[in-house]
Amino acid sequence: MSSSIVRQDGGAAIDVGNTDGPESRGTSLRRLTDILQALPSAELESLISRMGIRIDASKRIDPPAQVARALVALPDVRDPIRLPAASRELMYRIAEAGGLLRVPTLPAGLDTLVHRGMVFGRKGSRGFELVLPTAFLLQLKSWEGEDPRSLRALIAQAPVETTSAIASHYLGRPATPPIALSLEAAWESLCDPFRTSSELERLPPLERRLLESIEAVGGEVDTQELLDLEREPMRLRGAGGITASRRGAGFSLERRAFLIPIHPNRHVIPTEIARIVGADRHRVRETRRAEIRSFVIEEDHAPRRAKFTADPAMLALAMALAVRDPGSEVRAGVGTPRSLLVRLSQRFGRDIETVGLLAALSRAIGLWEPSAATTATPPGNLQLQALTPLLFHTWRRGGAWDEARPEREALRVPEGARDASPSGVLREIVLDALQDLGEGRWVPWKALSGYLAADARIPGVERLLRRWAERAGVEPPNVLDVTRHIALETLPALGIVDLGGAEDADGEGGIALRLTPRGRVLLSGGTPAFDASPSKFVDAHDLRAGPTAVVASILGVAPFVEIGRVDDGLHLLITPPALQKALTAGLDADTARARIEAIAPLSDALARTLMQASVIVGRGTFVAASGFLWIEDSEVREMLRTRRPVSELFVDPSPPAGLLIAPEIDADRLVRRCRALGIEIEIEGAVMRARLNPTAPPPRTMSQTQMEAVKGPGATRSRGKPPYLRGR
Repeated sequence: MSSSIVRQDGGAAIDVGNTDGPESRGTSLRRLTDILQALPSAELESLISRMGIRIDASKRIDPPAQVARALVALPDVRDPIRLPAASRELMYRIAEAGGLLRVPTLPAGLDTLVHRGMVFGRKGSRGFELVLPTAFLLQLKSWEGEDPRSLRALIAQAPVETTSAIASHYLGRPATPPIALSLEAAWESLCDPFRTSSELERLPPLERRLLESIEAVGGEVDTQELLDLEREPMRLRGAGGITASRRGAGFSLERRAFLIPIHPNRHVIPTEIARIVGADRHRVRETRRAEIRSFVIEEDHAPRRAKFTADPAMLALAMALAVRDPGSEVRAGVGTPRSLLVRLSQRFGRDIETVGLLAALSRAIGLWEPSAATTATPPGNLQLQALTPLLFHTWRRGGAWDEARPEREALRVPEGARDASPSGVLREIVLDALQDLGEGRWVPWKALSGYLAADARIPGVERLLRRWAERAGVEPPNVLDVTRHIALETLPALGIVDLGGAEDADGEGGIALRLTPRGRVLLSGGTPAFDASPSKFVDAHDLRAGPTAVVASILGVAPFVEIGRVDDGLHLLITPPALQKALTAGLDADTARARIEAIAPLSDALARTLMQASVIVGRGTFVAASGFLWIEDSEVREMLRTRRPVSELFVDPSPPAGLLIAPEIDADRLVRRCRALGIEIEIEGAVMRARLNPTAPPPRTMSQTQMEAVKGPGATRSRGKPPYLRGR
């Protein structure tokens, strides 16, 4: 990092160093202490002053280390709900990018994070790099868009004994508080797949077999099963039941972060570690794939009728536009209202399960947040075609949608009971089976269901589902029912699977499935091909947003568009009534033109409409006033307008036949000064009288004072004509 600084409003500062050199790629630049040491002294002093950190010169550690210890003790990272919504979403996007997010411009919500010393920035040749230090990354609570079994999520919620053991193992010495700073070295090692694979290969045979045995039964066991698998005769019983000893193979895996304990009585292999441990079994399945495929292709299973799935990105973006309408407020951290899902289902002609799935995933990636309408951060800076893989990978990670629950949206479950089910393992089993049985060919559901039932992992997952249901207090789901929901409902909604045929008398035998070209590319880790044709007006007021349109540009036209057809493209109707409504609400015509041109060139008819709407035929000036004094006598009116100190009570100039009373002028003051000139003020035919004691109590509003002067306290308003209309 260099010493050049970009200062923002409010005193916030971002370290903006040159990151084009090879030294900037070092992992040490993710550590909080190293980042603070790289800051110029002026900026470090500014951060110390803003956060009120006390520096003790007698300590043996330098000021950056003392600042780092003070920052990791702040509650804002451990409880992100304290942050503004834009800052919270930005921090989640940086965390999803691994702690380093590249953006072309500085996004909204960054000032708060920089001001509190939680995010730092570096300037490169292609924009800015926003860095969330590892110490903060490892304290974040898991959110709905993250895999709850990921290494980061498990370490963040692990007990202090576990995190201290992990930090000590990778540091090579006892870890000292704060543990978040000591864990930074462990995170750097665990994020390197080569170092992690080497560490796994060096495991003793007993620990390696134990890890493989746990991964084979779904990657999760309770303490009793763990001790049985490692053949540990010693059983320590506490208030919560049997506890694992601190000297066996299980603890050895725990201090390497290969097996993380979860309260109260479970041990889970992180997803990243399970992927490496199960690599041999995946290779065995690859060799088996050719044999299974040859069996499937012996016959043609193509159905007579088929329903080809559409790109889910178009519907997801149409829903994001629809929820920006007034009256569609969705609260953060709470499930999507069922009434809103029903309205969206009826509006777009999709079943409510599909709408609920895309709503949950869209909220998880931040598509419904106001920050999505800016091009500074994802998903606003993404093209429309990039939403499809983003939605799929968010579903695959889990955390937002859970097929094993009766209420599948994770946000519908109370925050303290959002224990993730083992349905993530079932997702991988279904996807593996689809790849094994049919690469582009139709597969009967009955054959696929039998293949799933024969999978060696099903008994272990069934046991995990049963125990999870007991903890969650729900009815234990049937494993094959969950796989059926994934294959026949979720994957078609995501555009991964085409469905054909119809259900027979048994309810399912006549259905056939086929991986779409989009699904095959996504499962292989690639980027699906798309139509590169630009967005255009297919009619005078019908704008078709193509796959290359930017998400933020489409969301920017939400105030003055109506949603049309949603098929291979998103049709936006920019009609004169919609434009007139937006202009009436305060939108500038030039702003509307610029937002539309960011998507596609204007049509001639729309250009004429905007030109007519931008014509100014007159101009008026708003003047604040507290009332109007109707005076028919021009001489009296002129006297009040010019005499001091009465003239200061009125707005000059005032309309003919009267005087505008200036703002914040109470009735007593007006009556007293006018009466001093011999002028009485009437209301509804009665003369207003000032209070005898003008010092107390404080004056009330003019309407109350006038009514009480006319008819006494508590009187109701008269319905008579005003003085200037009386007698007409």
